[in-house]
Amino acid sequence: MRYQNVCLESIGYLLPQEIWTTDDVEQKLAPLYERLKLPEGRLELMTGISERRFWDRGVMPGRLSVESCRLAIEAADVDVSQIGCLIHGSVCRDFLEPATACSVHHKVGLAADCMIYDVSNACLGILSGMIQAANMIELGQIKAALIVGSEGGRQLVENTIRTLNEDRSLTRKSIKNAIASLTIGSASCAVLLTHESISQSKNRLVGAAVRASTQHHELCQSHEDQVGASMAPLMETDSEALMKAGVATGVDTLAPFLAATQWQVSDLDRTVCHQVGTAHQKMMLESLSIDSNIDYATFSWLGNTGSAALPSALAVACEKEFIQPGHKVGLLGIGSGINCTMMGVEWNESRIKSKVAF
Repeated sequence: MRYQNVCLESIGYLLPQEIWTTDDVEQKLAPLYERLKLPEGRLELMTGISERRFWDRGVMPGRLSVESCRLAIEAADVDVSQIGCLIHGSVCRDFLEPATACSVHHKVGLAADCMIYDVSNACLGILSGMIQAANMIELGQIKAALIVGSEGGRQLVENTIRTLNEDRSLTRKSIKNAIASLTIGSASCAVLLTHESISQSKNRLVGAAVRASTQHHELCQSHEDQVGASMAPLMETDSEALMKAGVATGVDTLAPFLAATQWQVSDLDRTVCHQVGTAHQKMMLESLSIDSNIDYATFSWLGNTGSAALPSALAVACEKEFIQPGHKVGLLGIGSGINCTMMGVEWNESRIKSKVAF
């Protein structure tokens, strides 16, 4: 996929106020640690994650997405009447039906002829939505699109801690599939894409490539589908196998990505990968022959925030001026399934608005 007329206009993101350090998590796991005689500090050593954040109990994803959309619109200074599509792309949603995009559309005040729907693709939901929206913009069907998602990790982490403490049949070996669940954090992020003709930022989306390696769809699975206020999920992840298969899928995606952007690896000035942990970042960059010094990571203080992870890390990289005008930026997303999405952006101007709340 190659684009001539699509710009990544702005990003709005929202972070929770409540911080849990990894030491806090281990303290909450004291019964498990004492029973299995696990050394303190093990979790941070394994993941590189020192803290993560959680929303207040009862705050619904749609409410957070409304705030992120407003921030993105404010950052872009765009007329909302020009937004022709709204896609809600997070794992977390308000209800089985209607689409969470419905409440977001209403509260943001978008036009009646704005196409709205939810997209579910694990950690790639927002990136998948961005490709769909970019295609519509490139075809001339719409002038602008909002792609948003809000992930809440509190329920998963709390439920995982409770299960690990209560299930006395667990062993050092069997708890490994729960480690990934303890790395989850919370964030909300909205990306505004526009047609080049109305763009002020001129951050041109150059191209994108995708690859599906669905033979690995069982490596990371939640339990049954549960959404809304009663959500109490558990998740099982073969982290080592998932990492190896995910990186291999990333390697397979690189060639079509470079073909779509007409870049070489050496052309990349900055990269932002999906935010999982130290081992994944290291293996991914080494396998793609990308210098770790050009990659920006937020997992150490935000954890893995699902679909919001990569776009919010991109926004933070811009705020920190790590990404500068003239940079060629690679967005390297991987999600369970396994799916990979890579997108290339020629950066010109950062239009970012952020807020800490809830």
